[in-house]
Amino acid sequence: MANKKADTKAAKDRGELPRGDAASIVGTGERQARRVVSALIDHGVVTAGSTRAPLRLNFPATLASRWMPGLFPEMTIPHKRTLPPQS
Repeated sequence: MANKKADTKAAKDRGELPRGDAASIVGTGERQARRVVSALIDHGVVTAGSTRAPLRLNFPATLASRWMPGLFPEMTIPHKRTLPPQS
């Protein structure tokens, strides 16, 4: 997980992250860095226009409460009560 945090921090600080920099930022070999990048793309954390394009940080709504706790209050949808028919 720390490796994914390093990649996302680098992308945030730079705006874009060249794919070739992923291994040095993550601190692993090329193969493991590709796995980390692939997982980040699968989770929508980073995006890229193509398989060779630089990585860009993305802010998926599904991670908003995790990345920014308390920013959005937890929503509860009240149960809709049905009234008995009127006579």
